[in-house]
Amino acid sequence: MKKTLSTLLVSLLILTLSAQETKTKTGWSLGPLPAISFDSDLGFQYGGLLNLWNYGKGDIYPKYYHFFYIEASHYMKGSGIFRVMYDSEHLIPGIRYTVDLSYLPDEALDFYGFNGYDAVIHKGWAKESLFNGSEYISRMFYRHRRTLLRFKNDFQGKLSGEHLRWSAGFSIQDFNISSVNIDKLNKGKSDKLQPVSEVPGLYELYKSWGIISPEEADGGMINTVKAGLTFDTRDNQPNPMKGVWIEAGVETSQKFLGSEASFGKFFLTHRQYFTLIPRNLSFAYRLGFQQTIFGTVPYYYQSQLITSYLRGATSEGLGGSKSLRGVWRNRVVGDGFFYGNAELRWKAVHFTFLKNPWYLGVNGFSDFGIVTKKIDVKIPTSLNYMRPDDSMITYNKADFFNPGTEQLHVSIGAGIRIVMNENFIIAVDYGRAFKDQDGGTGFYVGLNYLF
Repeated sequence: MKKTLSTLLVSLLILTLSAQETKTKTGWSLGPLPAISFDSDLGFQYGGLLNLWNYGKGDIYPKYYHFFYIEASHYMKGSGIFRVMYDSEHLIPGIRYTVDLSYLPDEALDFYGFNGYDAVIHKGWAKESLFNGSEYISRMFYRHRRTLLRFKNDFQGKLSGEHLRWSAGFSIQDFNISSVNIDKLNKGKSDKLQPVSEVPGLYELYKSWGIISPEEADGGMINTVKAGLTFDTRDNQPNPMKGVWIEAGVETSQKFLGSEASFGKFFLTHRQYFTLIPRNLSFAYRLGFQQTIFGTVPYYYQSQLITSYLRGATSEGLGGSKSLRGVWRNRVVGDGFFYGNAELRWKAVHFTFLKNPWYLGVNGFSDFGIVTKKIDVKIPTSLNYMRPDDSMITYNKADFFNPGTEQLHVSIGAGIRIVMNENFIIAVDYGRAFKDQDGGTGFYVGLNYLF
């Protein structure tokens, strides 16, 4: 926390400098930074990142000709980001090309079951305290291990006029799923975790009860192709003051492409931006819908949010820093879902620092989401778990399943943005979920506006 607060304090001290007029950037602009951040779901992040923009002669500023992003970082709770990304509208004439190669290990990925509130959560099972010590089972009860190796390519080109574009892409994704690595997680800890064979978590129980099939339990290859349409009238992509950005399309995975499963998903996202005070105050909202239209989707892919291109290392939810801030990461998982975000964005102070134009932004927001099509969960008649010594644990069905109770998940919050050159954005958000079954609060330090 001290490192994160120090980073923020340094940024806030910059505000004592006198404001100056924004200057046009030319040529290459280099932005190396330590990757020091905090996420309530992931813990502290440490590492480094590099942003590299080419503005050419500055004739299209704040847009750029070429952009490279490189990151190598690790989170204290076990996640990591090893990523190289390139984006340009000028490498291929007339086509925007975005390519992403990432290795994303996660030693303790959140797993809360399926269909939102239909899956019951017990905070005390995963968090020991003076008040619920007898209820505590394991801090890893709602976690499992996942690594993702991803090669993602996205293309966009003009279809009609300046705003209507076609979009297409293909991705190669290797998901590797397993129980948490107890030996690794116990290093340096006084409160040692017990083996999952003795103290199973939700992932192990779902496998034992047949809710997660043996074919899906260890992950697999999901190779996809997608096609769609994009209508984009934004005046500035990193933080628009006006315009709309609408995406719709279909993504499909097929076994003949080397995938574990064949399925198709439809996605639709509408984003709109309104200027309330020229240059400084805007209102923005996003509405998204995504649903399986054929086939059976492996459970580990159901949390992926489909977009025309990635704005960060991951795009998944619902829950967490990229969708419902303040709600547990991946809390709301279904075969179809609807979600939304509304933000009031204020550019409070403009200034120049180290020959670069900056501004400090403040935003208030509300996020919401709901499962619209549920995953078919066959609840077993008896919930038993057999340990290796042949002793049996018997569980109460009401502690895990409450069918028919899914409803809207809502959170509210506020944040700040520290922005350089209109493109590099340090983001700090604090969100609070309305209901205890969704978590409580979330604090996130990262990059970019949410949408």
